[in-house]
Amino acid sequence: MARGQRKTIEEKIAAKEELIEALTTRMESEKRELEELYHEKRKKELEVVNDIITESGLEPDEVAEVLQQYLEKREEVAS
Repeated sequence: MARGQRKTIEEKIAAKEELIEALTTRMESEKRELEELYHEKRKKELEVVNDIITESGLEPDEVAEVLQQYLEKREEVAS
């Protein structure tokens, strides 16, 4: 039985190069999409924090001070 025409080594190399190029393009696209998702997640997290600050009636520097005090107390307990 005939197995069909065999590809030359040059054709095989060209096919692999095309495949690698396509995969590289796909990977770059997926990386961009992942970065967009990270950005969206961070934005939503910051919106939640902003809402808490707004609802508390505190100024951002007051919130920072409270957080700093909390972190210092937590470090003391951990030590």
